[in-house]
Amino acid sequence: MTLQELHDKLLAWATAEARQEELLRARRAYFDRWGEPHEEERSFETRMNGMLDYYLYDHRPEGSPHTTLDLFMRDQGSAYTSDQLTLFRDLGRTVHGLFEVRKLRAGEWVRLRDLWTGEDHEVTERRQMAGLEKGDLLEARLLPHSGKLYFSGAFVYHPREVRKTILAELKKRRKASDGAPAEAEAFLGQLSRMAQKLERYRNVKVESLYDFTAPAPTPPPLPRS
Repeated sequence: MTLQELHDKLLAWATAEARQEELLRARRAYFDRWGEPHEEERSFETRMNGMLDYYLYDHRPEGSPHTTLDLFMRDQGSAYTSDQLTLFRDLGRTVHGLFEVRKLRAGEWVRLRDLWTGEDHEVTERRQMAGLEKGDLLEARLLPHSGKLYFSGAFVYHPREVRKTILAELKKRRKASDGAPAEAEAFLGQLSRMAQKLERYRNVKVESLYDFTAPAPTPPPLPRS
């Protein structure tokens, strides 16, 4: 199965009527952290994709150690071959983070560095990603499939003008938290809300919106286990 076919089957199961309540819980938790988009906004579709990615690959119902993907495989596993289940299982190794573009070959691949872990990833990308350049910072999710990594449909781009500010803040937080994943997640959410404000308040200086000296409200933690 292609990556798109895997995604479509997982999403169809996860958004069926029987799971609507859990989907709504995941939606509330995600938008509390990342900011809720408005339909008329340019980033609406990619932000909704980000919420669905979270629901499929990260969200765990209260009191459960299992993600939506885990529950899908437990419920639907008998309908697939062992090879197909391996493909679904691989999706559980998604990489979600803040990345720096290190190198790119248009229409072939993009090399990214996860700025929290320092790991490099080569992402297969046949589309022309307009405007993407070496040094750019973006939040993205990488999906493993048949030995390669691919972008999901969720992106948050951050302006080049505040690149140094973001890198300095990330370095400070990573050191203070000893690299804790929960702090990386909180930082991603804060950056996402800043990017959302930039989209909404275009008459405000970008440096004022990406201001880490101002106290930021602490959103509730994302439900895990």
